[in-house]
Amino acid sequence: MEQTLKSDADFRLSSILVPLLAIIAGVFMVVLDSTAMNVALSTLVKDFNTDLHTLQWIVTGYMLAQASVIPLSGWLSDRFGAKTVFLSAVVLFTLGSILCSTPSSAEWLIVFRVIQGLGGGCVLPVGMAYVYKLAPRSKVGVVMGIMGIPVLFAPAIGPVLSGWLVEYHSWRWIFLINIPIGIICLLIGYRKLPKVERGQVPGVDKYGMVLGPLAFASLSYAVSQGAQGWTSDKTLIGLTVGIIALIAFVIVELRTRTPLLELRVLRSIDFSTGILVQWIAQFGLYGALFLLPQFLQQARGFGAFDTGLTLLPQAIASGIMMPIAGILFDKIGVRWLVVCGLSLVSGALYQYSHVDLTTQSRDIILPLIMCGAGMGMMMMPMNTHLLNKAPRHLVNRVTSLTNSMQQVINSLAVSTLVTILTSRATARGIEMKEAAAASGASTGSTSPEAVKQAAQVVLAKGFDDTFHIMMFVAIGGAVLGLLLRRGHKGEESDPENQAIPEVMHG
Repeated sequence: MEQTLKSDADFRLSSILVPLLAIIAGVFMVVLDSTAMNVALSTLVKDFNTDLHTLQWIVTGYMLAQASVIPLSGWLSDRFGAKTVFLSAVVLFTLGSILCSTPSSAEWLIVFRVIQGLGGGCVLPVGMAYVYKLAPRSKVGVVMGIMGIPVLFAPAIGPVLSGWLVEYHSWRWIFLINIPIGIICLLIGYRKLPKVERGQVPGVDKYGMVLGPLAFASLSYAVSQGAQGWTSDKTLIGLTVGIIALIAFVIVELRTRTPLLELRVLRSIDFSTGILVQWIAQFGLYGALFLLPQFLQQARGFGAFDTGLTLLPQAIASGIMMPIAGILFDKIGVRWLVVCGLSLVSGALYQYSHVDLTTQSRDIILPLIMCGAGMGMMMMPMNTHLLNKAPRHLVNRVTSLTNSMQQVINSLAVSTLVTILTSRATARGIEMKEAAAASGASTGSTSPEAVKQAAQVVLAKGFDDTFHIMMFVAIGGAVLGLLLRRGHKGEESDPENQAIPEVMHG
């Protein structure tokens, strides 16, 4: 049985709670898996007997897969119907989760994570747009508020749940728990999700579908190979293919009538400034989100569950600050929220850059709260600002651009951070050996315990250097944030300048 959308006069919030549950379940498991893997990577390094340089593709591949399908979600919904696309995406994500629980090698897990990401990339934007259409305009705020619960709760519970499963059961359960959630979503969704009227179907940008993912994946690969040498064949080939594909992608997108990503919006100076600040902020912020769990487990020796609990204050601070930032945005605009938010993040990164082998959980509670508050302060205001600054005739295409590019920037951030960490740890190791040689110490007579301790010290110093570099990235974003302009009075709330909300995840 299928329902049809009710008119405004007949609408009752209780009438959409059941179909809303299906959408919430789908969005929850996708957002949960976006944060859960950061805590599990150090365990996978041991289980697969490989290094972080290889395993970072478990995160990078997932995000690039999402980025490749997010721009297609609107076209697919118009072509096949939102209900069909949403449920198909849930099926693909659930099947991908089952596959992710089976591999015995890192390479297969990376492949299966890409499949999972292809499903997740459609679940998020289609689900959020679906919610927007379920409710009449007078009730959109209430319904979207309910929809925001999984978007806030999943990142908070993700590291803790992941850590508990990894330490006391198996990392495979991170994916297996998606199976009952996916089944519930499908059963309720098939019976209760209403039909939504399809829109006009434009032509599909076939060349953009190929060139965009090729460019972003090649550049991420080249950056990750940079850890082994920026003049190596793999690095140079990746850079060459990525740059050529990126240039061709931009040319195609500017010339076609139905581009995959609407790059014409970048002609607006205010929008271009805003999205540049967002990319830098996202890069600096992900430095803190991705690196700290790796430090706590690899250098400090924390268990996965303890790591998840340690990170909890960050998620709580972010959740508390988000609604406050929404109120402040309406009053003062985006500039000082971004400047203050990135200042808090840079302050947290500064404190992270002084961690060592004696650091305890209580020592990083304050920087965790600072980082979470800074993230909550700037994330949604920045996304809303970009919608407001886009030319009105292109505003409905902005969400695809911002969502896709956030995933690309995050994937590049992971690749870059692993490259910097590897190179800095190597450099620190060389410095330590030279210092030992200068002092006349003999490495041959060193005990295994002393060698292990020295390796941990080197790794910790590599993390310190990487956090220090990311601090300057965040400071640069805060300085550029001063260029953001609020615009004319009333622009922020102009109903003609709004797009259908899509989740801004990153």
